[in-house]
Amino acid sequence: MKNILIFAFTLIFSLSFGTEKNLQTLDHAIFNSLLQKHVSKQGNVDYQGFKTDIKKLHTYIELLSANHPKETWSKNEKLAYWINAYNALTIDLILRNYPIKSIKDIKNPWEQRLWKLGDKLYNLDEIEHQILRKMNEPRIHFAIVCASYSCPKLQNEAFTSSKLEEQLSKATKEFLADKSRNIITKDEIKLSKIFQWFSKDFKQNESLIDFLILYTEVKISPKAKKSYLDYNWDLNE
Repeated sequence: MKNILIFAFTLIFSLSFGTEKNLQTLDHAIFNSLLQKHVSKQGNVDYQGFKTDIKKLHTYIELLSANHPKETWSKNEKLAYWINAYNALTIDLILRNYPIKSIKDIKNPWEQRLWKLGDKLYNLDEIEHQILRKMNEPRIHFAIVCASYSCPKLQNEAFTSSKLEEQLSKATKEFLADKSRNIITKDEIKLSKIFQWFSKDFKQNESLIDFLILYTEVKISPKAKKSYLDYNWDLNE
């Protein structure tokens, strides 16, 4: 009898703990379905198509608001939340002003506090600089997309905590291999200005070249000549 009671207590505790843990992990399926439907494998965004699903996008943003990250969430859960939030809110910002040719056609696009997540209004600048960059994961720069041609391509799937390592590595490798955004040879590297703007993020424990060689097949010389390419702010459609 005693063993049965112990087993029953253990089972109830396990189920309760599991339920609590599941509540911490946000399901990004709504955003994933939108990205699959309106973003090509090349990262081109069908904003006109997104407009027809604006209610579904807003449902996802409401889901983000109702499930603000808790301290008990893992780092990967928080990263997935904020990366998806940044991308979803950027799309929403574009749709609020569409048709436009560039995100820069919008007045102070990264400073507008338009979205309430939890009990606080956020803008894109705060999510990028005050939250994501402080999580010491430089690959976020290839996951968050500012709706521009020279940005990394918008992935056509949502980021999830369980697949995050694979997704961040894939996004980084694809960006570095894209010769319209980076030209990398053994003795010369012509890089996106992302590496100039956020240079400190890529030199946390090593040099920039040390970071690059982790995600490119090119054997870059430590003495490689470095320059930066012009940044094209045209809309990524």
